[in-house]
Amino acid sequence: MPSDPKIKVFIADDHDIVRQGIEKVLSRAKDILIVGEASNGNQVLERIKQLDVDVLLMDVEMPEKTGWDVLADLKVIKPHLPVIILSIFPEEHYGPRFIKAGAAGYLNKASKPATLMEAIRKVNQGGKYVSPRLADLLIQDMGRNTGEKLHDKLSTREFQVFCRIAGGRKLKDIAEELSLSITTVSTHRARILEKMDLKTNADLIHYAIKHGLVS
Repeated sequence: MPSDPKIKVFIADDHDIVRQGIEKVLSRAKDILIVGEASNGNQVLERIKQLDVDVLLMDVEMPEKTGWDVLADLKVIKPHLPVIILSIFPEEHYGPRFIKAGAAGYLNKASKPATLMEAIRKVNQGGKYVSPRLADLLIQDMGRNTGEKLHDKLSTREFQVFCRIAGGRKLKDIAEELSLSITTVSTHRARILEKMDLKTNADLIHYAIKHGLVS
């Protein structure tokens, strides 16, 4: 009797040691097979088109295209491919945004190996993987009236620009990374400052550090 087909997983992270660590963890699972990997966003999109992939494990911050941008592009070229976001940041920082943007799951990189395997199996079956903490955050987000953090007011694109400014990137570099004009990025910056009631880039950086939004 033929065995059940393995879950074909693709790993996207710009750190070799992280990819190797994930490979080592997943190699213990008899029902999971790693079929490819990438170290930047453009590689992800190029290779995903050529491979039969069941689940994509993807970092948030990668060169050329970030996890945000890759997720948006995948919704066009492979809309049914489940994506699990792997991040150094806890769920409350990016989890709700990624789930609302279409990710099938969100895991902190400090999660246990068994949790990663459970998440892969669940999203492969068509489900969503969210931790109890992230589930609570999503429920709170649905009925949020009070206690909203300033960065929660930002759109996804504004949040992308905000994170890059907070990380010390220049507007010109942000424009190139996001394939936008400098004028558009400047407009986003102005709206971000207005929505968050801040005045300068230094204020943005201080806010991001205070709330653990930059590493």
